[in-house]
Amino acid sequence: GDGCGHTLLTPHSGTLSSKNYPGTYPNHTACRWRLRAPPGTSLLLAFGDVDLEPSEHCARSSLLLADPQAGTAYGPYCRNAGPAAPLLVTNSSTVTVLFNSTSHRSGRGLLLSYATSQHPDLVSCLVRGTHYTQEHVSVYCPAGCKDIDGDIWGNPSQGYRDTSVLCKAAVHAGVIADELGGQVTLSREKGITLYESAFANGLHSKRGSLSEKRLIFHKACLLPLPACGDALEVAAFNASSWWHEVDALGQDRPWAAERAALGTTGHSWAAEPGSEAAWLELDLGARRNVTGIITKGSSEQYDYYVTSYRVSSSRDGKNWRPYRGSSGQEDKVFEGNSDSHGEVSNAFIPPIVARYVR
Repeated sequence: GDGCGHTLLTPHSGTLSSKNYPGTYPNHTACRWRLRAPPGTSLLLAFGDVDLEPSEHCARSSLLLADPQAGTAYGPYCRNAGPAAPLLVTNSSTVTVLFNSTSHRSGRGLLLSYATSQHPDLVSCLVRGTHYTQEHVSVYCPAGCKDIDGDIWGNPSQGYRDTSVLCKAAVHAGVIADELGGQVTLSREKGITLYESAFANGLHSKRGSLSEKRLIFHKACLLPLPACGDALEVAAFNASSWWHEVDALGQDRPWAAERAALGTTGHSWAAEPGSEAAWLELDLGARRNVTGIITKGSSEQYDYYVTSYRVSSSRDGKNWRPYRGSSGQEDKVFEGNSDSHGEVSNAFIPPIVARYVR
């Protein structure tokens, strides 16, 4: 049977879990993962959770880590015989992870992350901001934390309640891509009265009350300035088409491209009704380092919004390159808005360097 749950494995880091985690894992299942590090490095394993039903010699459910080539093994582990430390340092570049279950009644199962020996500050997807007491924190978040169970409160501009799951908050803030993981640096500052919820980078955060501390993530900026947090000026807008609305009085109201600027009062830009493959183009006036985009619906008055979109860029306005994100395999589809009034942020990791963005 298939005991494999959420799995995201990359050459440098990844996360895996048993089926149904953190719900009880199924009876009579097995799963086998093969982890490989690049040549010249070895593997580190962070145990987020190992909650397998206790039994003598872990006979009912077990987690075993093995390197057959070196003849080394770690485990078997279960609830009454867990790992001695949350981080396991191996001398192996390949590790096989074996998970087995027989009949059992309880147990969340397992959540495990890994990285290469180049990242000794690897943390689990379950680590929260409250885990730390120091003012400045730098940790390595593994790939694959976005879809792990855990709550975050706050947003990229305000910061996050310190009870938030740290690596998931970092994905929401746009400082790392979930499919890559990466180094995260943050400050623990004084908490605020209320944290507003937001949808960003495919994740919903919650609205939260006062906390003692809040987490402020620091983005790694690329020169030249302006810095990552600054809104770029748009020199001109263009579009594939726009809607010429005729109102109740017979007057023409153009939903023209230049009305697409965030914060425009009244109606915004809209493509001509029925048009396919519509696009909006931003001319930034000069080549810029673009680290993300914020989208919003038309306004409170008009219930129009874009639910998903692709992005392409150009340095000369003639040759266009689709944005494929960190994977580089296929055009990235960004999750947009679900209503006409909320703002949605999406980060470009890596950033786009271009004058024109569509």
